[in-house]
Amino acid sequence: MIPKRLAREVIYESDWIKLYLDKVEYANKHIVDRYPFIHYEKKSVAVVVQNEKDEVLLIKSNRYVTQSEEWEIPAGHLNTGETPTEAAIREVLEETGYSITTPLLIYEYNPSNGMSNQRIPIYKARAVKKLGAFDSAEVADIQWVSKEKLLEMLNQNSIHCGIALVGLMMVVFCKL
Repeated sequence: MIPKRLAREVIYESDWIKLYLDKVEYANKHIVDRYPFIHYEKKSVAVVVQNEKDEVLLIKSNRYVTQSEEWEIPAGHLNTGETPTEAAIREVLEETGYSITTPLLIYEYNPSNGMSNQRIPIYKARAVKKLGAFDSAEVADIQWVSKEKLLEMLNQNSIHCGIALVGLMMVVFCKL
């Protein structure tokens, strides 16, 4: 039996996330009085972009929470009225300056199903043309990486973003 919510206390709410403390009852009648639940208000997408050489486009993101620059794949939330495919195209353009082919959904997952309802669809697309510069407020650099170099980066623990890791491993190991 799936655990059942008995009560909810609102801790924090914003346009981005809501944080709740739920009272939850399990099948064996065990009750957890303060179960943290993070609800994501906005849906997000991530995109693995490849070129004609099958290289993967990585972005180096400026991350406040970790106080670091992290190698990732283009990703972001959907704007109001936007489809996931439209958001994928827009995010790649904003974060890399590249236009892409119509993105193909390759995987969708929940990065933290013990505390969050967030689901991330991961798309794959081909770069078509460099149209402009990337958003330097959000992105420090972009780089085309061969699958061999990507595998080396994965083996050296150089990529820490969970969303990027899932997308990149799908492309490298599942050969999508």
